[in-house]
Amino acid sequence: MIASQNILKKFHTGELEYKKQSDVCRLLGISSRAERDEIGRILKTLEEEGELVRDERGRYVTPQRLGLVLCTLQGNERGFAFGLREDGDDLFFPPRALHGALHGDTVYARIVGGEHGDEGAVYSIVKRGMPRLTGVYYRDRKGGYVEADERRFCEPVHIIGGTVRAFPGEKVVVRIVSYPDGRAPEGQIEEVLGKCGDLKTEEEAIIRTQNLSEEFPKKVLAEAARAAEEEVSSDGRRDFRGDLVITIDGEDSRDFDDAVSVEKEGDGYRLSVHIADVSHYVKRGGALDREAYSRGTSVYFPDRVLPMLPESLSNGACSLNEGEDRYTLSCIMHVDGRGSVTDSQIAEGVIRSSNRMTYTQVSAILDGDETVRAKYPHLLLMCEDMRALARILMKKRQARGSVELDVREAKITYNDGAIEVCEYQRTMAHHIIEEFMILANETVAEFIAAYELPFVYRVHEKPSEEKAEGFKKYLQELGIRAKFHPENVRPGEYGKILEGLEGSELHRVVNRVMLRSMSKARYSAENCGHFGLASRCYCHFTSPIRRYPDLVVHRIVKLAIAGQAGEAERFSSFVQEASQRCSASERRADEAERAVDELYKVWYMRLHLGEEYDGIVSGVTAFGVFAELSNTVEGLIRIENLPRDDYVFVEERYLLKGSRHSYKIGDKIRIKVAACDIGTRKCEFLPADI
Repeated sequence: MIASQNILKKFHTGELEYKKQSDVCRLLGISSRAERDEIGRILKTLEEEGELVRDERGRYVTPQRLGLVLCTLQGNERGFAFGLREDGDDLFFPPRALHGALHGDTVYARIVGGEHGDEGAVYSIVKRGMPRLTGVYYRDRKGGYVEADERRFCEPVHIIGGTVRAFPGEKVVVRIVSYPDGRAPEGQIEEVLGKCGDLKTEEEAIIRTQNLSEEFPKKVLAEAARAAEEEVSSDGRRDFRGDLVITIDGEDSRDFDDAVSVEKEGDGYRLSVHIADVSHYVKRGGALDREAYSRGTSVYFPDRVLPMLPESLSNGACSLNEGEDRYTLSCIMHVDGRGSVTDSQIAEGVIRSSNRMTYTQVSAILDGDETVRAKYPHLLLMCEDMRALARILMKKRQARGSVELDVREAKITYNDGAIEVCEYQRTMAHHIIEEFMILANETVAEFIAAYELPFVYRVHEKPSEEKAEGFKKYLQELGIRAKFHPENVRPGEYGKILEGLEGSELHRVVNRVMLRSMSKARYSAENCGHFGLASRCYCHFTSPIRRYPDLVVHRIVKLAIAGQAGEAERFSSFVQEASQRCSASERRADEAERAVDELYKVWYMRLHLGEEYDGIVSGVTAFGVFAELSNTVEGLIRIENLPRDDYVFVEERYLLKGSRHSYKIGDKIRIKVAACDIGTRKCEFLPADI
């Protein structure tokens, strides 16, 4: 048996570098045909896995020897692409440098320079990113083809063979079967989803585009049902059923991961955060666990949820339902009057939620609504204590430099075909739960970090030097003093900028540009801290019903509190893989949720064509400006529809400047709804005063 790892090792040591297959066989002393064929298979596999590439003369070599970098392409409908890297700044690929690579592909690339030293050229394609896609079927004189819904996948797919037939204008799922050099990809239609432009067809297409799972395999459902039948017992667990414990969620929530309890203790508080003990029911390595890992996260749409776990668990045995005994992993924190945790315990517990409360109800209690207060007299004192503790925690986070970004969210409701869109209103009740969950996440992360065990951290790295430099220049253009050093931004420096603009018209503008300068949070086996929260150690612990990383965290924590830290070491390699895979699952879910939200917004706005609204300029480009309405709907005003002028796009100032008119982020603007394109999920506006 010839070991592929031994061969790869010889490439890394240089023994086999720049050798063709025949040379590799000769140097290894291999002469039999069977062994030569085996070497060929190994080399091909190593190439497919990205461990080896071939140079211009067909010789095998490690990518590192050629100075290649690995990245995933993020295409643009105008033909260029960006290469997203795990360990470096992103690269820019002009169309000529893609060499047949498409959106979503994993590639090895050379850094070839460019104006900013960030231009890349594809050297080899390691893995195709979109073997299946959805799109609209058309016919021309050359035959059938599909234009992908994913606009960043710029090439049409030529349809060859297959047994499924479609009519022009229908939305289809197509599987790509080949990538001919210099020609369009070739594929076969696997399924017809329906008529293009239909709401449910378009939503289904988004689900398929992101490769999200809708149905659970029978084996998974059966395993979940068996697990859910178990009777709850307090044996070996801390019994919290005598405590006043409540859940606080939205009106439309169906699964409840977390419950809280607060008691005043002298000048401080005892805060208990009880989290559903999903790991008790979902055993590592089983069919249920493998399916949850594959999904990575639940995905939420206005009309449905694609859950990570079957309903018998997500809405049943794991959900902390009112009046029912439930297993938890509980974090009990003693917090002093300054918001510091002076002592904490993590324990497997049993709770019985006293009340299923909503944000609206808790807000009403805190606002003095006598009707609601009369309904929940036993909760009045605890609600007041929760608010007082939350304010202490908010003040402490602000003092350490937490960046409080104002991110507007849409509330989209769907009832029997009727759609409503408005801005989601956050109340003190939302802040209470947010602060308590952040504190529990930090406490658990610090507990495991002290043990130095393998773990899945939630990290948010500081802005790159380039983005921070651009943001600093933008602030200086606005006349705002920016003292931070772009090469080493600290969260407090960003936080103070927003704090200093509180109440100013510039606050929303700077908030939006600051958000664009920041990195995206992700999961990591390394503790890199959380920039946005100004937290040195953070994880996701509080939502194991809907997030797989939280489930991994629970498993490791339970081993630690059981005195089995040595057993937790077996997670060493898995946390690396899980961090990358769960980050990818999260990105996929975020893209799907964002796309479906945009679909519903456009569907809603098509009933308001010709109507006028007040908005603000939310984005500026060389081809026009984007305006955002108070209900969070965004639309484009094309440059040719703006008042006539000689416009110049000043990118670093987010400004479209003419001799008589100019537009910048944050400007107020009155618009008229001109068009709603369901297929592209985009609205077009016109200035109302033209």
